[in-house]
Amino acid sequence: MTYKAEVQFKFDATWTPSYSSSFSDDDFIPEEHYVITAPAADLNAKQYFKLFEKFMLCVGMCPSSIRSGAMSLVFNDYVNEEEQRKVCKEYELTMDEDLEKKYQEFMKRDAEWARLKKAPKGPMGTVLNEEELTNLEEGQ
Repeated sequence: MTYKAEVQFKFDATWTPSYSSSFSDDDFIPEEHYVITAPAADLNAKQYFKLFEKFMLCVGMCPSSIRSGAMSLVFNDYVNEEEQRKVCKEYELTMDEDLEKKYQEFMKRDAEWARLKKAPKGPMGTVLNEEELTNLEEGQ
């Protein structure tokens, strides 16, 4: 059995001029018709969103508004936090609630880096570990 499916987005716009005003603009198109079709049998969710993004661009939506709308599907009050965290992990994002913990991790890393920069160096410029440092101090 053969399965065939198609998804279609259609946009029709016409402008009827009012002859009482003299609206004339060379950049204005008085009539627009867009039809975007794609085979729907094997589209995944990301492909559907990409298709809808193209449609929204055709009807004049701003790319930043499209991205904001897509993110609002994930990060709103109706989506549970566990699902939001899955998306954050997948795209390496940090939720506001986790910023303090991230900040503390950065502070520890900075302190460790500062300690390593100040530590005595071996003959090749490598940082000495505790045993090597003890041996160096004892003259061995």
